[in-house]
Amino acid sequence: MTETKKIMIVGVGGQGTLLASRILGNTVINEGYDVKLSEVHGTSQRGGSVVTYVKYGDKVYSPIIGKGEADIILAFELLEAYRALPYLKEGGKIIVNTQKMNPMPVITGAAQYPEDIEKKIAEKANLIAVDALSLAKEAGNIKAVNVVLIGMLAKSSEIEKNAWIDTLKTTVPAKFLDVNLIAFEKGYQI
Repeated sequence: MTETKKIMIVGVGGQGTLLASRILGNTVINEGYDVKLSEVHGTSQRGGSVVTYVKYGDKVYSPIIGKGEADIILAFELLEAYRALPYLKEGGKIIVNTQKMNPMPVITGAAQYPEDIEKKIAEKANLIAVDALSLAKEAGNIKAVNVVLIGMLAKSSEIEKNAWIDTLKTTVPAKFLDVNLIAFEKGYQI
């Protein structure tokens, strides 16, 4: 019996978190796992938080991930990673894009972006931090940050690399496939 895996994907609206969750979900479905997925959009269209819960295993009954339960947090932005930390289980892994996107309170001057946020995350979690934006640029499109991060997630999963690539081929629009395959490989090689 396969242990149920619990993955949270967190980011800001417009970063491609929902496509990333679709790639993850489709990959594990294609591998024969039972999958439950729940998306919380919030104010995603205005740059607000987006959270997706993905659970997969032999039999999954609920998509919800409670505090202290996530095996992995895939974070598209540092502050969102920090906010999600309470959901990570002890010994869990957090894969984070080092990009900073100021939330509205910071933009308006009502708050400040927390200092040393990457260090604070590393004190509480097994942290893998990467400048996924630079890698996406190298791949040919800054919007491929999501697939760079999926490549990193794939590398740490029990699922064969080719299964992820097959899912990319069926999930990503054909006109963006080449860039996304390069982005995936850049993430996978980290």
